[in-house]
Amino acid sequence: MLDRIIRARYGWLVAMSVLVGLNLLSTVLHVRLDLTEERRFTLSDATKRLIRELDAPVEITVLLEGDMPAGFQKLANASRDLLNDMRDISPDKITFTFARPAADADDSTRVYVYDSLQQLGVNPTNVKAQTKKGEGTEETLLFAGAVIRYGDRTVGVDLLSGQSQMSGIASLNNAEALLEYRFADAIRKASREVVPLIGYLAGNGEPLDYRIYDLIEQTLRPNYAFRIIPIDSVTHIPSDFSAICVVKPMQAFTDAQKLKIDQYVMRGGRVVWMLDNLYASLDSLQRSEGSFIAFDLGLNLEDLLFKYGVRINRDLVQDLQNDGIPSVIGQMGDKPQIEVLPWPYYPLLRHNGQHPIAKNMDYVLSKFPQSIDTVKSPGIRKTILLSTSNAARSLPTPAKVEWESIRTEEDLASFRASDIPVAVLLEGRFSSLYANRIGRAQADSLQMLQGTPFLGSSPSEGKMVVVADGDLPLNDISQQDGPLQMGMNAYTRQQYANRNFLLNTLEYLTDSTGILETRSKDYTLRLLDDKQVEAERLQWQLIDIVGPMLLMLLFIAAWQYWRKRRFASAT
Repeated sequence: MLDRIIRARYGWLVAMSVLVGLNLLSTVLHVRLDLTEERRFTLSDATKRLIRELDAPVEITVLLEGDMPAGFQKLANASRDLLNDMRDISPDKITFTFARPAADADDSTRVYVYDSLQQLGVNPTNVKAQTKKGEGTEETLLFAGAVIRYGDRTVGVDLLSGQSQMSGIASLNNAEALLEYRFADAIRKASREVVPLIGYLAGNGEPLDYRIYDLIEQTLRPNYAFRIIPIDSVTHIPSDFSAICVVKPMQAFTDAQKLKIDQYVMRGGRVVWMLDNLYASLDSLQRSEGSFIAFDLGLNLEDLLFKYGVRINRDLVQDLQNDGIPSVIGQMGDKPQIEVLPWPYYPLLRHNGQHPIAKNMDYVLSKFPQSIDTVKSPGIRKTILLSTSNAARSLPTPAKVEWESIRTEEDLASFRASDIPVAVLLEGRFSSLYANRIGRAQADSLQMLQGTPFLGSSPSEGKMVVVADGDLPLNDISQQDGPLQMGMNAYTRQQYANRNFLLNTLEYLTDSTGILETRSKDYTLRLLDDKQVEAERLQWQLIDIVGPMLLMLLFIAAWQYWRKRRFASAT
């Protein structure tokens, strides 16, 4: 049959029609073969399971459309491929479109649309693009994100969230690596019927003012059910709370309070500890004459945390990789000259491992943090989540805080410590600090109050995160704008990834679907050599343009030669 088609007078037309048909079919059918070492184009089992179990259709609008720089176009293409993979799993549940928000709208409508997107958590990026070579640049706002609708619920997806400090190429590459997590997590949040309940512990001097506005109103409430827990007003911490946050307490904990937390942990409760062992603040330094001594808060939590597997040291961590604060560097007339200078007491923390909580994430801003040591605790696994750079040091107690913390070359040379831990994840079966320490009558009283018997150890695996910085989840307050975002420098308005770190932490502690594991995907960046590309530009342009034409001519010549030989032999 094939031989007859080839020998036919219009066989070439049939062959061409077949090729065109196959090409058109490829635009309808979405088939990909993942040959990458890191399996970057393969959906995780958790994502596949999530899509198969959807009860209603999900409508996704990706806001990357139109003329964009190459990096954003690449991100849009990767989003399209990912969503095609998701639709292949459940075609009747996943639909998506690409659109440019308010592309043809008037100014007032455009402002309304942009404001609505920002309310959903999709923030614009100011992109500078070169118009023509040698003719300058133009600026435009791009919303690198998406809007997901499930029934009457709407969730925003910011594809560049947590990437502000990276270089352009690296941040877009990280955004591409996190695409599956971003979309799958948003679909999970839109479709879930039960929302985890998060508690904020109060009663030991924890902040209850505008410093936690972003934590509660912009971080916890949009993603979780939320309650404040006055620890002295409850007989026990109910297991209804999926996790509790202990944020910057300033007063010592009593044994009764610690017993409530301990038994909550023994019953499977999850805790995020964000603590300061020493009192140190920029306000204290500004009120003093250029220096003060950071003093011990005496929180009385050492024995409890030691039992769980960590110790927060009484020191202050400094790092040459840090954020800045405004300083007066001189006078111009009667006005002071203010410049933002590096401040070693504000280290920018990073994650050097593969854990999904902090991998592929921007720096996390800390203020006067302490170091953490892990201690022997049978059955407990410890994972360092945040640490300093390789140019850090710790100041032991009594730690003196000074404006001029680095005065000489000798001081600068003392920053030799590397990867000082500041945040640690603990996982396993925890043992109670109060095992064999309370009497029978107290144990019976506890059982009556909390409805469950006293537990000397956790019957199942638990999780907790300990951060040696109570300021990490707090926001600054501007006189002009009020409460700022968590992790934002009030002077430079630089945004760090504090909110992403906290949300990832809570998700890891409370979610059992495994969606967060998709954050640990590796994307190897295989870049071209810019110098070699410039030197060989003409050569490769000729190969790209002339090469296919020569290949086609060679094919035609070979085809004609084969036909002549075949017909000559037939004659």
